[in-house]
Amino acid sequence: MDMFVITPKDVKTVTMTIRIDRTLQEEYNELASKTNRSRNELISMALRYALDNMELKSK
Repeated sequence: MDMFVITPKDVKTVTMTIRIDRTLQEEYNELASKTNRSRNELISMALRYALDNMELKSK
């Protein structure tokens, strides 16, 4: 009989708490419903897009 092998979990995500306007949360809830994606997944995608497409300007 083969052994049941358990390897360490590769953790790639973290839990983070943020405060957002209620209307923004409602918009994400609606978008999640329409796209069959989780609100968390959509917010993560939006954050990645923002970081990849932002430009920092000095004063």
